[in-house]
This record gives sequence, structure tokens and C-alpha cells, in this order.
Amino acid sequence: MTKIIDGKAISAQIKNELKEEVAKSGLKATLAVIQVGKDPASSVYVGNKKKACEYIGVGSASYELPEETKQEELLKLIDDLNADDSINGILVQLPLPDYIDEKTVINRISPSKDVDGFHPESVGNLCIGQEGFVSCTPAGIIELIKRSGISIEGKECVVIGRSNIVGKPMALLLLANNGTVTVCHSRTKDLKEICKRADILVVAIGRPRMITAEYVKEGATVIDVGIHRTDDGKLCGDVDFDNVKDIAGAITPVPGGVGPMTIAMLMVNLIKAAKLVK
Repeated sequence: MTKIIDGKAISAQIKNELKEEVAKSGLKATLAVIQVGKDPASSVYVGNKKKACEYIGVGSASYELPEETKQEELLKLIDDLNADDSINGILVQLPLPDYIDEKTVINRISPSKDVDGFHPESVGNLCIGQEGFVSCTPAGIIELIKRSGISIEGKECVVIGRSNIVGKPMALLLLANNGTVTVCHSRTKDLKEICKRADILVVAIGRPRMITAEYVKEGATVIDVGIHRTDDGKLCGDVDFDNVKDIAGAITPVPGGVGPMTIAMLMVNLIKAAKLVK
């Protein structure tokens, strides 16, 4: 019978572990969250991050900037937060308005406060196997797999998607856990045949319900990173869940799979950042 991997339950487990650690150690930590404009989805994500901070017993500082904020003003705020010893982690909610250069903003955050794991120094540490902050979604996926009792070592792993935030770090993390990794993308030939080899298939391609049973090996673990809203208002992922669930050995649903793990791992990174300055 197919195992439905419960991201809500596993993320709650991680947050409870952090809550207990904070209570026992008396560790102080504060996350600064910057949002430019009032994108409704971003506002929901920011709210959830602040709730997570409150739940585990750490602080959050919110900076809600108007849509017309200039790039120089945003960079000045980041500089001030970098210099503020009471702030342990800095998060700039993406996407930013078109006139602000995302790369410049990410690069301005101090690597020691880069709890999103997006700074080039964080990515470089991951590449060479050094300690550092790991992008939250891929780190969360590793926790989902491990805490579901699924071994990565020696497994054929296929990642569909090569973004800097998910695809590339995901491949590096699977490799670090001794998986044999293939990265696929929009130009990959014979995609179905490659996916069919996967013991662990991570899908972050950004196309609703693209991955059907004909892409999936019997008994494979299928991790769906995508999230889309259909015409009838329902949420779905990059994987056609109903079509795939009976062939997979384990699968994440959308919603309730990967999504909750991203915020849980953000909290893990924040606590790690606070320990660096103890």
C-alpha cells in the first residue's frame, strides 16, 4: 500500500523539537522578515513564518515596505539589519517587484544571517560539503524522506528542475546522502525513460499535474514540490497525484507535503544562526 508522506505531521515534529530546545536552553533568536508590496500570497507566507517563530519561542521583526520602495532603500535596510546584533536571521520575501534586482538583494544579506540559504557563500558551502545554511525546501525534502524511513544511500535519484532554490541544491543534498543523482529539465531528452529509473523522484518543474504514472517506477518515492491553483480553485502539484499514487511506494500530497517543511527548516536555520553568536 502506498505511503502518503505527511508533511504537516513531520514539520510539527521538527517545530516541537525546536520549541523544546529553545525552552531548555533559553536561546534568544530573532528573524527579520522584509516584504516589499502587498502580494497576497507573500503576505500569507510572511504571516506563517511569524507564527512559526512565535510557536517555537523566538522573536520576529516585520518590515512591510511599500511597492514603490527603491532598491537603494531596501539595501540600506538590509545593511542596518546585518549590523544589528539582536537580529539573527534576515529573510527577504520573494518575488520582489520587477525593478529590484533579486540577485543584488540576496547577495547583500550577511552569509551569517542567510537563513534562506540563497547567498552564494551558502551555496558554495553546500557544494563542497562544508557546514552552512541550506535552502529550506530541499533541506525539508531530505527530512521528509529520512523521517519516513526511506534510505537515500545507493538509490537512483532523479530531480526534475534545475532552479537555484530547489533543483540544484536538491541534487547536491541527495548526492551528499550517497544517492546517485540525475538532474533533468525542459531540454532533457527521453524524460519519461529517465524518470522511470528513479527510486526517488523529486519533481519541481512548475507544470500542473505533468508527471503521470507513465513517468514513475513501481514502488518509487515521489516528492512533489509544485503548487498550483486550478480553475475550480483547488490546489494541485506538478504530479498528477490520483494517477500516480497507486504505483508509487510513497508520495507527498499537495497541499500538506513539501510546503509545511519549508517553514520548519527556516526555523532550523534560524536556531543554527543564533547558536553561531552564542
